[in-house]
Amino acid sequence: MPVDSQLTDGLLRELVAIDSVNPSLVPGARGEQAVAEFLRDWLRGQGIAAGLQFAGPGRPNVVATIGHAATGGARPALLLNGHIDTVGAGDMSDPFTPRECDGRLYGRGAVDMKAGIAAMCAAAAAIVKDKVPLARPFVISAVVDEECNSIGTQELVKQYTADAAVVLEPTDLKLGIAHKGFAWYEVVTHGRAAHGSLPAVGRDAIRMMGRVLDKLDQLDRALAARPPHRWLGAASLHASLIEGGQELSSYPAECRLQLERRTLPGETDAPLDAELRALLDELQARDTDFRATSRFMFSRPPYVIEPNAPIVRATAEAVRKCGGEVNYSGLSFWTDTAILAQAGIPGVIFGPSGAGLHGADEYVTLGSVFRCAQVIYRLLLTCCSPR
Repeated sequence: MPVDSQLTDGLLRELVAIDSVNPSLVPGARGEQAVAEFLRDWLRGQGIAAGLQFAGPGRPNVVATIGHAATGGARPALLLNGHIDTVGAGDMSDPFTPRECDGRLYGRGAVDMKAGIAAMCAAAAAIVKDKVPLARPFVISAVVDEECNSIGTQELVKQYTADAAVVLEPTDLKLGIAHKGFAWYEVVTHGRAAHGSLPAVGRDAIRMMGRVLDKLDQLDRALAARPPHRWLGAASLHASLIEGGQELSSYPAECRLQLERRTLPGETDAPLDAELRALLDELQARDTDFRATSRFMFSRPPYVIEPNAPIVRATAEAVRKCGGEVNYSGLSFWTDTAILAQAGIPGVIFGPSGAGLHGADEYVTLGSVFRCAQVIYRLLLTCCSPR
C-alpha cells in the first residue's frame, strides 16, 4: 500500500506536540492557529496547495482541494473532515509531549482527533506522490472548534461541498453510521429572598430546584425505558451545572440549573421544549408557590445514514480491500457529520482506535492510524479515480 507509515506516524507526533486547546472551552488557551499553520505548511511540503479559511479571529481551518485543475473544476467526489482543536489538558501529565508505550501514542488530542487528521493527510499525500489520475477532485479539511460550537465546519460548508464525506473521529475502525444529538437548557427556580429567621416570608429557590431535579430523574428513567434506537440505544439527560443562593443566613431568591438532553434521530427541538415545560407546569399545579422558568440555549441534531447508502457501501468495500472486517456502529458522542449532512453532504464516520478521550490517559493505537490511512487511500481510489 502506497501510504507511508513513517510519514503518518511522524505527522501525528508533530500534531500532538502542538498545543491547540480550544479557547472557547478554556479562556486564554492557545487555540488552533499554530497547528493550522503547521499543517498547511506540511501539506504544501507534500505538493498539496493547502490554504487557511478563517472561521473567526485566530481560528483557521486548513483546506485543500486536490485534483481540481486536472478534472476541469468538477464537483468533488469526497470531503475528508477532522478537527484540530482539543479540550483542555486537565490533569494530564505532559499533555503535549507525545509518549509511545506498547504501540500506543499518548498525549492530548492523540485519538480525539489528531490521529484522524494524520491518517487523512497521509492518504492524500500518497495520492499526490503517486500521481494517481483523478476523474473527480476531493477535499481535505482540518477544522477548528468542533469541541465547542463547530464554527469551523459551519464556515467550511459555506464554500466547499462534495458528493459525500468521511469524518475521521475515532471509531475503532468501525463504520459509524449514526450519532446522538444534544440540546442544552437552563431552568431557573424563583424564590423570595429573606432573612433565614423568617420562614413565613422567605421562599427557598434551591429546595424548589430539588423538585425539578427529582422530576428530571423520573424523565431520564422514562427515556431509558423506551424502545431503544437500533444503533444508539436510549436518549438521556443529565444535570450539568447548578448555582444558587447568596449567603448562609438568607433564603435563596434564585437557583439556576443548566442541563443537557442527548437526542435520537427523529427528536427535534420543539417537542423537547414542550417536554421540559410540561414538567415544570406539573410542579406549578401542585404548589402555587412554586415558580420556575426555562430557556433553550443551544442544540445540535442527531445523525443517521443507512448501511446501503453509497458512501457507506464504498467505505465498507475499502475496508474489505484492505483486509479488514466491516462492522457498523452508532456513536454516543456528537460529530460534525450532522452539519455536513444538513449542507447536503451525507457522511460516514470512520477513524482509528484508542481510549481516554478528554481524560488523563488519552492514547491512540498507532497501528490503527496506519490502517485507517490505508482505507482512506483505497476509498479515494474508488471515489475519485477513472473507472
